[in-house]
Amino acid sequence: MEYDVKGNLNEVRRSLPEGVRLVAVSKFHPSEYIDAAYQEGQRIFGESHEQELSRKVNELPDDIRWHFIGHLQTNKVKYIAPYISMIDAVDSLKLLKEIQKQAAKNDRVIDVLLELHIAEEETKYGLTPDACRQLLEDGEWREMTNVRICGLMMMASNVDDDEQIRREFMTARRFFDEVKERYFAGADYFRERSWGMSDDYPIAVECGSTMVRVGTKIFGPRVY
Repeated sequence: MEYDVKGNLNEVRRSLPEGVRLVAVSKFHPSEYIDAAYQEGQRIFGESHEQELSRKVNELPDDIRWHFIGHLQTNKVKYIAPYISMIDAVDSLKLLKEIQKQAAKNDRVIDVLLELHIAEEETKYGLTPDACRQLLEDGEWREMTNVRICGLMMMASNVDDDEQIRREFMTARRFFDEVKERYFAGADYFRERSWGMSDDYPIAVECGSTMVRVGTKIFGPRVY
């Protein structure tokens, strides 16, 4: 293998405290890289293109827990609904309703995270905190018996300023606490604070992340 997936994976895992789970971001990387990580015990992998994901699902072991981590178009939900473990970036009520519809067709409950837009970048997807509050306050999600909202996800700004990154993560942490108390106080499953990627996950962990998404640091540059 050209890249030391095994060594890199174990280095990242050793750096994570107990209780923080690793999503190995495998998009644009070959199945043999994923298999190498799988042989080391990694089971959660992140993909963001439906066709690439479908191919890998057929090539790799059945007990992998696939996370859809990119911007998901509503017309793609039906293709991943039979097998997806978690949809990490729900950024609209429309998408949430489509996931409910397709999960019901497949007699499944699909776990999701609501994506926050906190970073000072227009290119990022996600709900502003106010929009997220409004979605939860309106309450339509409470009737969605085939969708389970398990927490929040966000990406910090792509900058070299660690203090700005830390501020954004802490804004997300405080907002998580607010949402937990107001809407999910009795729900043990609402516990995921998913922030942190290859360049900033150590800061994210300091700021309460329970789930980091690391790709390049494990698999190397993407193979397009």
